[in-house]
Amino acid sequence: MVCNRCIMAVQKLLEDSGFITTDVQLGEVTIQVTPDEAEKKQLQDNLKKLGFELIDDKKSRIIEKIKTLIIDLVHHHDGELKKNLSEVLSNELKHDYTYLSNLFSEVEGTTIEKYFIAQKIERVKELLVYDELSLSEIAFRLNYSSVAYLSNQFKKVTGLTPSHFKQIKAEKRKPLDKV
Repeated sequence: MVCNRCIMAVQKLLEDSGFITTDVQLGEVTIQVTPDEAEKKQLQDNLKKLGFELIDDKKSRIIEKIKTLIIDLVHHHDGELKKNLSEVLSNELKHDYTYLSNLFSEVEGTTIEKYFIAQKIERVKELLVYDELSLSEIAFRLNYSSVAYLSNQFKKVTGLTPSHFKQIKAEKRKPLDKV
């Protein structure tokens, strides 16, 4: 789950299926009573119809928590990106960053840093499309050291300069779960 609408959709699906949830957050649900295998299969099928999947093994849950933390940090906590990402992940997930980094790379085929950059670029695209902030304000908000550094990274990832992207707006933003 990558947004509040995702949380609401999953919560409704669980309620409609008769499950009582004690907590529903981005990427994680706590159910009062553990479902049996048949209920779990039905839940998995229903989640798939909504574009979600049930993650039940420890490594996959860690990967999803990494993604959720990064998405939350980049898309929902403007100006709080001043923290070191490795420290944030280690503190939140109670694992050594080297372990998290190796696990993420092994499973996802990309590094945590590249995933983090991709999320930041998607956020930049979003802010450019809204056209409410200058590039300097966007760079500051996303903790880039300079507008030039933001522009270079943006061009590396998208193939366009931020100003060209802003002009054409044809390069649609990707949904967060497709980054």
